[in-house]
Amino acid sequence: MTHGAHPTNRRQMPEALAADVFDPGLAVAWAEIARADPATLFDIERAAMRSAVPHRQREFTAGRIAARAAMGRDLAIPMADDRSPLWPTGANGSISHAGGWAIAIAGQPEQMLGVDLERDEPLPGEVLDSVLTPTERAWFGSDADTWARVIFSAKECAYKAQYPRSRQIFGFDAFEITLNPSRGSFHAKFQQAIAPFAMGDRLAGRFSRAGGYILTGIVA
Repeated sequence: MTHGAHPTNRRQMPEALAADVFDPGLAVAWAEIARADPATLFDIERAAMRSAVPHRQREFTAGRIAARAAMGRDLAIPMADDRSPLWPTGANGSISHAGGWAIAIAGQPEQMLGVDLERDEPLPGEVLDSVLTPTERAWFGSDADTWARVIFSAKECAYKAQYPRSRQIFGFDAFEITLNPSRGSFHAKFQQAIAPFAMGDRLAGRFSRAGGYILTGIVA
């Protein structure tokens, strides 16, 4: 059992989401936030959470529990100065949390990996305007509100997947999302050049909605 791991009622885990999004060969792990004990963190991880409120500490802990389970290695995953996870040598992955769950995926260092978990709830109006491009809004028309959270999640996922290569921070308008709801797939298209990515480059991903959650994933 990995550092801080705890038994989990697997029937409560939104596993169906991951089965729809990721191939069986990818390492995926979940952890319950409510059962995550910050005392089980490695010292270097705990230092980053020293001033955080208790719920944030549990979110962070659950993410690290899931990440260690996905890696299959009981090693620390500190937080970098830019708040991204510092994966151990030879490891790579992505972490997300929402509602009562944290999820992590792990793979090879050369892969681009992104995961985002969201509660399936409408986006607030002020956030909606900053997330959707005019093209995205026009594409869905009157259904834009229904799909806005999926687009939000896809952009978060794409940002995580590309960040280890670009190390650049940018806004939602840097990506334009094309969804294929019948296939549960999406493409995130760069709307500007963000080295090493060129304007027009695309990242392909998948999404699923079930049990009050949205899960998006990219493996490239």
